[in-house]
Amino acid sequence: MTDAVNADLVNAVVLLANFVLIPATVYGCQLALGALGVTLVYGVLRFSNFGHGETMAFGAMVTILVTWLLQSWQVGIAPLPTALLALPAGIAASAGLCLLTDRWVYRFYRRRKAAPVILLVASVGVMFVVNGLIRFVIGPDDQVFTDGARFVVSVRQFKAATGLAEGLAIKTTQTITVAVTAILVVWLFWFLGRTRTGKSMRAYSDNEDLALLSGINPERVVAVTWIIVGALAAVAGTLYGLDKSFKPFVYLSLLLPIFAAAIVGGLGSPLGAITGGFVVAFSEVLLTYPYKKFLSYLGPEGWRPDGLVQLLSTDYKFAVSFGILVVVLLIKPTGIFGGRST
Repeated sequence: MTDAVNADLVNAVVLLANFVLIPATVYGCQLALGALGVTLVYGVLRFSNFGHGETMAFGAMVTILVTWLLQSWQVGIAPLPTALLALPAGIAASAGLCLLTDRWVYRFYRRRKAAPVILLVASVGVMFVVNGLIRFVIGPDDQVFTDGARFVVSVRQFKAATGLAEGLAIKTTQTITVAVTAILVVWLFWFLGRTRTGKSMRAYSDNEDLALLSGINPERVVAVTWIIVGALAAVAGTLYGLDKSFKPFVYLSLLLPIFAAAIVGGLGSPLGAITGGFVVAFSEVLLTYPYKKFLSYLGPEGWRPDGLVQLLSTDYKFAVSFGILVVVLLIKPTGIFGGRST
């Protein structure tokens, strides 16, 4: 009897890990990278960049095109996805797009000390232009570009090794997402805290006038910020596309959870962006997961709850982000880590 209870408990944990903990962690990494880009623009350039989702899509698109080219040449790094070889091209293209849009659009308003809302509206225009360009180049449909080994651990392998009724699957793309996110986050905090350029960015963000008096070149700070933002966007967009699939309109929808993550943590706070990404991701997954099978393992033998025991339908996934955003703005507009409120 005790063995059966223990087996049910382990099966419940494995089930929750397979469908909630691992997907939410991976999704949190993707949102965290997206939110980092948003919070860097807000912290240094002082406006909300609504074009960030399309920057992610643009970087992912270039990565996909180069991936297809490499695949046609039979160049790969199996068992890892070929997209990792193509990712530097996506990063370069995304950073270049950010620099061009700054030169052609944002610099004009920045030099005239335009209000942040003007730059926000300009970013909406950039968003629609880039979205149209992406759909023209690659089309509006789903694009699957994943190759290499699909799983690090498959359900069949896990069941055979453990003898459990429930299986655990860890996809290669999930492992790559977590590893790449960890590397980028460590590098970004080292860059901002240890390098001269990173300290210049922080000084410019804290007090622009004092930074100028200290001899900091504002145009260089702006250019470095956009390069970093473009790189983060390309990586986030590519990782999201590898984990799921690439579709241009999806990245437009991702703006809501990304901004929710940035605001929950505190706009302008890199640590807040990372924390907010995981808060939003786990909230979305936990509230939309059907707990029927999970609860059946914890209840008496043979008992199953009626219905799916799902707090919200998956159709309302983004409503969770919106709800979190509204609550945070009402209770603590500066977010968990006290970012900028204006």
